[in-house]
Amino acid sequence: MSSELLDRIRLSGDVPRHVAIIMDGNGRWARQRGLPRHMGHREGMKAVREAIEGAVEAGVEILTLFAFSTENWQRPAKEVSALMALLQLYARKELQELRRRRVEVHVLGELDRVDDATRKAIDTIVEGTRGGDALRLNLMISYGGREEIVRAVRELARRVAEGEVALDEIDEEAFQSALFTTGVPDPDLLIRTSGEYRISNFLLWQLAYTELHISPVLWPDFNRETLFGAVADYQRRERRFGRVSAP
Repeated sequence: MSSELLDRIRLSGDVPRHVAIIMDGNGRWARQRGLPRHMGHREGMKAVREAIEGAVEAGVEILTLFAFSTENWQRPAKEVSALMALLQLYARKELQELRRRRVEVHVLGELDRVDDATRKAIDTIVEGTRGGDALRLNLMISYGGREEIVRAVRELARRVAEGEVALDEIDEEAFQSALFTTGVPDPDLLIRTSGEYRISNFLLWQLAYTELHISPVLWPDFNRETLFGAVADYQRRERRFGRVSAP
């Protein structure tokens, strides 16, 4: 599939290597239609496929999706259960399509908190897509930015206490190595849907110099054209990383 917007993106050349998305608006989408919240989450699965296919078409190498936060555990038990069931359904329904499109799935977060059935589904989709070379898909599940930083500090403290590393050897690279995203470049572009202007405890360390794009689109209505529009917006930016522009 191609579009005029996609063609313009390809001609511009500067496609973000790593795109992260805060998928927001499922509940609002359902409420506007008089539907239960879980129907919004289910409809959002279609948007996930659109984002993946659009990322592959645009030439994005890494796509990171905020699927379930540590704060989400505080939602009503019925909704949490429905979200876990939806993750299991996604793994079953999308595995073959992800393999066909050569998408390699990584699931990052505090996975010891998920139930056995969900963990089995996660292991299946990760193992079943291993070696995909068209796109790396990071699904952030049971993830929180502050929790990730605290976890990294504890891990570095353990390494120091056990003599694996000296205190004065801890630098940004060492800290990065203790994060869930170790070995993954920071996002070039963060997209947040539903028009909310906050990053919601997502990738707090990694987003230091990421370009932000806020879309008014509710997540279930997100499609590849929405993604292409965000990429086109990114291509108009000048990334300085704290430096001044060239004269």
